[in-house]
Amino acid sequence: MIRQEFNRIDPKRRANLNYKKTQFATPTFKQQDYPYRLNFYDTPPTAEITLEQFEQWAIDRLKILAEIEACSYRNKTAAETTAHITPLLQKFLPLSANTSSPKGAADPRIKNERQKDHYSHFILRLAFSATEDLRRRFARAETMLFRFRFQADDSRERRAFIDSLNLDWESVGEDERRELSEYLVAATPGLRRSDEDTWYKVDWERVPELVERRSVFLSKGKAYVPEREQLSMIIAEFTARLERALELTSRALPRLDEDDRLSPILNHLSKNFGSAESVYTEGEGFVDGAPITAASIDPLSQHFPLCMRSLHMSLRKNNHLKHFGRLQYTLFLKGIGLSLEECILFWRQSFKGFTDEEFNSRYKYNVRHAYGDVGGDINRRGRGYPPYSCQKILSDTNPGAGQTHGCPYRHFSVDNLIGLLQSTGVNDKDLLRGVREDVEKTRYHIACNRVFEYTHKAEIKRAKEDGSAGEIELDTIVHPNTYFKRSYLLKQLGKTPRTA
Repeated sequence: MIRQEFNRIDPKRRANLNYKKTQFATPTFKQQDYPYRLNFYDTPPTAEITLEQFEQWAIDRLKILAEIEACSYRNKTAAETTAHITPLLQKFLPLSANTSSPKGAADPRIKNERQKDHYSHFILRLAFSATEDLRRRFARAETMLFRFRFQADDSRERRAFIDSLNLDWESVGEDERRELSEYLVAATPGLRRSDEDTWYKVDWERVPELVERRSVFLSKGKAYVPEREQLSMIIAEFTARLERALELTSRALPRLDEDDRLSPILNHLSKNFGSAESVYTEGEGFVDGAPITAASIDPLSQHFPLCMRSLHMSLRKNNHLKHFGRLQYTLFLKGIGLSLEECILFWRQSFKGFTDEEFNSRYKYNVRHAYGDVGGDINRRGRGYPPYSCQKILSDTNPGAGQTHGCPYRHFSVDNLIGLLQSTGVNDKDLLRGVREDVEKTRYHIACNRVFEYTHKAEIKRAKEDGSAGEIELDTIVHPNTYFKRSYLLKQLGKTPRTA
């Protein structure tokens, strides 16, 4: 009896908790302030955005990171990378300094830019946390982007941002500095006296870049870093925090599998790191004024990427292509502006070994279906199928015996690939060596862009010198139809004198 009274809980005093309501309570959203242009992305965003913003902001940032990675793979210098990335940042991910507006950080335009930067980082963090390779690539590209912005930032804003981080750098006292003066000067390039700069003492793991360059004095696990090397310390801190955050994010990813709105978008983004097909829009491959007819395909094929040029050469050799090759090539021709009637004429003239009746019964319907002239589902609105992107071609079914579709950089043996390139007039040994290296490291789109830049180097140089490069975007090509359009326009610049 006593035991029962002792254990009994008064119902009036019992906590009235409903675990379901607590677990699924409506979260509190709030708008965040962005006092600085730079961001360590320590705090996740909490305000609501639309699903369209979620996807488009991520795509825009992915475009920038893919270009940064491509510049790295092509061994571009820091100056070349800066010149290449700057206009793309202005187009896809602008980020203005406070001094660009009388209102400073309170300017709605500046706030919107920084909100997009903040959200797009975290969206891609979700997309690229699934595997170690994606985490490594994302951290590397984001670090390069942060470095670029840090160096370009206003000095006063940069100082205020650094002060806001409250980094636990230990200042080196005067007595310790004098005691180690000889070692500090000897270990720091360009330093004549240790009192020329302020010194900080940090764990050596936090400045791997300086340790690798042998630019700091190490003692008892500490690196003695001058203030002039502040960039290296900030970059190392940014990278370390991001890598830890990516590890934590990867553990939380399984919870997103149940969200059928976000999972497809995130999966799409992660599969297109470096060759984002979403940056291509319908009609982008059209060239105004280009003579796109059945009769002009042969001369225009010099502007085709290797995947389509290989299909064209095989068609001319065998007077036939199998189904997947026909579909890939038909959609490409559709994308450059070949009309349905001209496309049917092109295939009829190419299939010389078939009678009209055989062609009409076996092949004509497939061409009409690709254009949306017949069929339902995707063709109901009459648009048909879109041209295949590089990512689509890379990830589609591998070609079997007798089939010629796919990407030569991925689906051909290296020797056959080199032979195909040489048959198209690409014989430079250094270029072919670079292509081999790209293919071995599965950087197929980089190999393709490498060949494009080599075969158009004179036109690209001229376009940059006379200012016409602004009319022809020179970012990384991620779509066969973009390849054609850019090649055609560059070659036309070389034929037509520019007028003032």
